[in-house]
Amino acid sequence: MKKSPQLRSLRSRWSRVNPVLGAWCMLPDRFAAEVVASQEFDFVCIDAQHGMIDYRDVAQLIQVLELGEAAPVVRVPWNEPGIIGKVLDAGAMSVIVPMVNSADDARALVAAARYAPHGSRSFGPVGIGLRDGADYLRRTDDEVAVIVMIETAIALRDVDQIAAVPGIDALFLGPFDLSLSLGLPPGDNDGVSVFDDAIASVLRSCRENNLKAGILSNHMDAPRRVAQGFDMISVTTDIQALSRSMADDLNSVKSRVGAAAASRDNHHA
Repeated sequence: MKKSPQLRSLRSRWSRVNPVLGAWCMLPDRFAAEVVASQEFDFVCIDAQHGMIDYRDVAQLIQVLELGEAAPVVRVPWNEPGIIGKVLDAGAMSVIVPMVNSADDARALVAAARYAPHGSRSFGPVGIGLRDGADYLRRTDDEVAVIVMIETAIALRDVDQIAAVPGIDALFLGPFDLSLSLGLPPGDNDGVSVFDDAIASVLRSCRENNLKAGILSNHMDAPRRVAQGFDMISVTTDIQALSRSMADDLNSVKSRVGAAAASRDNHHA
């Protein structure tokens, strides 16, 4: 049964849920994506920037995510109109674009993601058109979210100008690259004033420009991000979840092996 476009839309989800919680797919495996899709995430991001994923994988993983209820999102490798248009044609309902450092970069992104007269995206929604039909053109500006990553000191300096660009729906803070750009080790550097100030600056700019605020996070830090006011929070990745679950299972067994071995030795003594 064909799923309603409104159910797949992150913008529609934002109108009903706050915050939206999501997962990150970095593996080019359809069955792994099906496992992710079976969970109750609000969105799932296919990472074509740092994940081991190419365009063919993106198109196939979007089809797999249609099995679940999460909005399919794609992080593209770069702010380049060709790949932005292709992932939207494949069925991405939102696009996250890295390394947007200026208002001009943001305007170029909007142009690549929106059809005329609001942009210059070429019309050819081959994948999404099969699922949504001729009505896709009329609805796309209302349903596709355009999300800018703020992850450099340069972008942070110009965040108000970036946020003011018409057609942007959300700013998405990338803590690892932003930390590196600020002279910190990659990761969440909460408690360090320059990092805390960066978070506050992005959140303030989002509020003043009526944008959603997103951040890449994890299952431990996500509650803090909710309390800070983020609206879109990635709480895990497929690789993190797999690694953590396998390590937990192995460590659980190892912690009991000593007692089991002692009991066995005593039994045979």
